[in-house]
Amino acid sequence: MAAAPESGTRIDRAWRNVIALGADDGRLVATSFEEPRPAVTVPFPRDLEPALADALREAGIKRLYAHQNEALGEAAHRHVIVTSGTASGKSLAFNLPVLEGLALDDHARALYLYPMKALAQDQARKLAELRLPFLRHAIYDGDTPREDRPQIRRRSNLLLSNPDMLHVGVLPHHKRWGDFFANLRWVVVDEAHTYRGVFGSHVANVLRRLRRVARLYGSDPRFLLASATIANPQELGERLVGEPVSVVGEDGAPRAGRRIVMWNPPVIDEATQKRRSALSEGAELLADLVSEGLRTICFLRSRKGIELIQRFARQRLEERGQGELAERIAPYRAGYTPQQRREIEARLMAGELLGVVATDALELGIDIGELDASICVTFPGTVASLRQMWGRAGRRSEGLAIYIAGEDALDQFFCRHPEEFLGRPVEAAILDHRNERIQAGHVLSAAYEIPLGGAPPQPGSADDEILGEGWRERADELVSAGQLRRSRDGRYLPRGPGFPAGEVALRSASPDAVAVVDVSSGEMLGLVEAERAFTTVHPGAVYLHLGRSYEVRELDLEARRAIVEPFDGDWYTQPKKETMVFIERMGERTERLGCELNFGEVSVTEQVIAYQRKRLADHEVIDLVGLELPEQNFPTQALWYVLPDELAGPAALPPDVQLGALHAAEHAQIAVLPLLAMCDRWDIGGLSTNVHFQTGRPTIFIYDGHPGGVGISRRGFERFDRLVGDAARLVGECPCERGCPSCVQSPKCGNLNEPLHKQGSLELMRGMLAAADR
Repeated sequence: MAAAPESGTRIDRAWRNVIALGADDGRLVATSFEEPRPAVTVPFPRDLEPALADALREAGIKRLYAHQNEALGEAAHRHVIVTSGTASGKSLAFNLPVLEGLALDDHARALYLYPMKALAQDQARKLAELRLPFLRHAIYDGDTPREDRPQIRRRSNLLLSNPDMLHVGVLPHHKRWGDFFANLRWVVVDEAHTYRGVFGSHVANVLRRLRRVARLYGSDPRFLLASATIANPQELGERLVGEPVSVVGEDGAPRAGRRIVMWNPPVIDEATQKRRSALSEGAELLADLVSEGLRTICFLRSRKGIELIQRFARQRLEERGQGELAERIAPYRAGYTPQQRREIEARLMAGELLGVVATDALELGIDIGELDASICVTFPGTVASLRQMWGRAGRRSEGLAIYIAGEDALDQFFCRHPEEFLGRPVEAAILDHRNERIQAGHVLSAAYEIPLGGAPPQPGSADDEILGEGWRERADELVSAGQLRRSRDGRYLPRGPGFPAGEVALRSASPDAVAVVDVSSGEMLGLVEAERAFTTVHPGAVYLHLGRSYEVRELDLEARRAIVEPFDGDWYTQPKKETMVFIERMGERTERLGCELNFGEVSVTEQVIAYQRKRLADHEVIDLVGLELPEQNFPTQALWYVLPDELAGPAALPPDVQLGALHAAEHAQIAVLPLLAMCDRWDIGGLSTNVHFQTGRPTIFIYDGHPGGVGISRRGFERFDRLVGDAARLVGECPCERGCPSCVQSPKCGNLNEPLHKQGSLELMRGMLAAADR
């Protein structure tokens, strides 16, 4: 990255003011500049359908970006995933082949899938602007009036929907959709990078069921996927679709220059390394940029946090006598009604708002017009997400991007390595459609849609090809459980009427979930995986939903229901639990870094025995409240390594140090695993023990926190040297003496961060890395 030129523009002045502000007290970590990039364009193909070409010219599109033209050519022959930066014209890349196909065949149908309803609505508006005479598009989701649905099924040749609606509203009722499936030529999966982890594993199964139903009606649709820049676009596309996918990855769109600032709140307590709130820093910078007339978006993952930033920023402006500017800042989050969100989007587009504070709902491709600056408060979990957020500003002219670090270990790690952070490649998107619990629900749903495993020419004869590995094992298990039956010819058939798809939540890895019900309104707020219920909605827990706090009054295990009520106290809760890991099956074993490294299947048993109440303001412990809850058990995937005496025996780690060192090393490695896989530390669990009852040795486990696993720990197994190396750097470079939230303390530790020995963990990991050189 180059040094930023002095241009005298508003962005330049604002950037230099931010630098001056941060340089005074050490909050400025680093600055950088991304050079602008010219477009690479080509003329329309000569054989492009004339009506489509005319409509594009009317919309002001005279030429195509190189990647749009490449996608048009590739899509004629194979499945395609287009991966490029923000505002690079990915929509047109998949619209071109689809719209041309619809223009040439009046019977052809297309299905567009989006992870959010707002994205489908945004795309529908853009399609309408083209005014194509042959296009009959419509949105079909949970908000579509029931009286309109039959006409949409009959008339529309392009449906915009989401995986959830396809899963429960279309595939189980495919007989109503016979004409649509018989003529289905295109399936578009936009924002494909969001389909990772549990959600992505579910969607991969839904898309296989879609291919299966389409084949029943004689069609074999072409899949077009669009993704932000990720490390493994081909792998992601093929895991989602289940067939080979071609990558279009050369971004021909122009890019404006971008000025970048890394910002770290100042330390306010040297002993604990506690820093000023990142929310206060974000509010201060947002107010400053709005004061300078910059249209600014500020991102934060916490829904409650965005309300606080908006409030603090408005107060700051009012104190300056700029009340009229304070009124031009608004929050934006998923808890608002669709009408409220559309109003905010429209005010942004029209320039009425100068500032908006948003959760990642606006990270995705919703069109909110041209912005000048983007602030990201705390690391959003992945570099890919961070770049999406930064890409919201300066789409057509130079933009300003600011990253404000939090206290978390990864944030502080990045602040100590700004050059590495700024040049860091994006991560890989991980999913596993063969997760046994996830796959079982979809195998059952598929059997109710079409009997499974028929011999040619019966329906279901291609199930091995479409559903892939593992489905027969799941089907046999469902037969044993009485949920399916075998016919004389070997097919798997439904056992009576039913609607199993309705029991499968695409955002959960568990078929069994606990409903969270607000007693004050009777509203169901959401579902919690049964395996996570005791840590999330135990009696007395403070539960967050859409930025609002609720206190759990009762957990009814038989009814699978947690009763909550609105809560406005000044504390939060953290559960204390006992964990045991049992090795069920050894998958792979190798010698790495002087220890025995394994990957396989484990059973995790957890029992929540108490919870702490902590003050919001300073995280101080108020009290510890005991609980009596049963044990819970779930299977998952894990990596584990067994340490020899040379690394973890009494000579290397004295008895009073050993357990704390193992525990701190486990925390540090979990903290940096998201650097290797697109996940959050809350998706990962761990256990460290000085003597594991199966290995007989000091052992550290790192496991997928979702039942069945989705491939996160496998990534750590495959890149174990990097995992330990990053963790050792994280701990070794932290200036604290005994461990802090920026290195070995974890916000999700079931042992409430006891015992931890920072120096011991560092000696252990350095010893492991030294063993690699011997």
